[in-house]
Amino acid sequence: MLDPADWNDFRAECHRVVDSLVDYLKTVSDRPTWQPVPQEVKDALREALPIDGMPLSNVYDRFSKLILPYPTGNISPRFFGWVHGSGTPAGALADFLASTMNSNVGGRDHGAVYVERQVIAWFCDLFGFGEAASGILLSGTSLANLVAILVARSSQLGHDVRARGLDQRTQPLVGYASAATHSCVRKAFEMAGLGSDALRVLPIDASHGIDLKLLEAAIANDRAQGNVPFIVVGNAGTVDVGAFDPLEDLAAIARKNELWFHVDGAFGAMTILSERLRHFVHGIERADSIAFDFHKWLHVPYDAACVLVRDGAMHRRTFASEGPYITRMQRGLAAGEPWFADYGPDLSRSFRALKIWFTLKHFGARRLAAAIERNCEQAQLLAKLIEASPDFELAAPVGLNIVCFRYRGAPDAQDAANDAIAIEVQLSGRAVISATTVDGRRALRACFTNQRTTDKDVRELFDAVTDAARH
Repeated sequence: MLDPADWNDFRAECHRVVDSLVDYLKTVSDRPTWQPVPQEVKDALREALPIDGMPLSNVYDRFSKLILPYPTGNISPRFFGWVHGSGTPAGALADFLASTMNSNVGGRDHGAVYVERQVIAWFCDLFGFGEAASGILLSGTSLANLVAILVARSSQLGHDVRARGLDQRTQPLVGYASAATHSCVRKAFEMAGLGSDALRVLPIDASHGIDLKLLEAAIANDRAQGNVPFIVVGNAGTVDVGAFDPLEDLAAIARKNELWFHVDGAFGAMTILSERLRHFVHGIERADSIAFDFHKWLHVPYDAACVLVRDGAMHRRTFASEGPYITRMQRGLAAGEPWFADYGPDLSRSFRALKIWFTLKHFGARRLAAAIERNCEQAQLLAKLIEASPDFELAAPVGLNIVCFRYRGAPDAQDAANDAIAIEVQLSGRAVISATTVDGRRALRACFTNQRTTDKDVRELFDAVTDAARH
């Protein structure tokens, strides 16, 4: 038996842990944003398999000494490095509650299933997908993009592709995306058996969106060569500069050419919550599928993502499978059809929906939208500081929440200097910033997706990169 021998002792230990973690969250801005893991800590974490256990209090003490002080840093208000969400205390509480229930949400008839169905229904309604649509919660947009591409593949080739497989020599399916599309889309083509060569990566225009004329030319060229165009992937917020493809125009091209229209909206799809910002995703309601994360701009604790599919029946046909062990019943625990296992690759699934449900019920869409708007205002503040600086220049227009900029040092050494500044700022503990490539040149990149960030934190970031550049 693995339950506590003394529940009162366990209760006391839980109170101690919760109190310490509340203090940890309350004081997050007082600590370094990030710090390297010392070698002695790495050595301490490298140990043999425990044969005999130790008291729970001792395990927590080791955690608080060896693990807790060395996070990624994304819960800090001065984390601007990548598109990472910051989480919330309410979301952390929901994660504890979900783990306590320990539900498997692959299927069957129990409360967690209905919570996930409600979360999916909220977002189908938000994106205008209608009652025939479906969706499923997944670990991240990388997997959500894969699921969408597999459904699109089934829509083109029919249900038989599950049995006979895919031979690209006789079924040369091809898809289209811009050069700014996340690499996970290429990986999804590989995992779907299409091969990365089947993804036509097209140049971007001056606004960093896909070049529509080149897209239409590529489709016509592929058809002339006997290939079968089947999908176009649009971006709602690219990870490099935060650009949006012209989704309405892409939807029209997809419909004219009978292509599946998928939108990778990892973080940018959430602008639909804001009246001020939703024009960025105009046309997303015409997509055949949308992939997005809750753990980015809705600040749900990792991991929590979603894919929505307009044709719910096609979505289910792509994944549904039965066997004697997982036979569906009309009544009892094995009822509750349809099962979520019929809409994705996993049978064993955690209760991800609870932390999303908690976040939306506790904060509401209006407050979450305000946090998104505030991040965009902070990006504009940083852009103004850069434009007024003799040390830096913008590397791309700031359209939403990502600021790419460069050090104005010697041209021959600029690429190395920008990477060195990013590392120096990280090591200082004052903030975390990343580096990327924009228009063939290295640039610094600050991404605003943190609900804790204040204008003071933005100015501290600017001071940190300025000091690093002059070091």
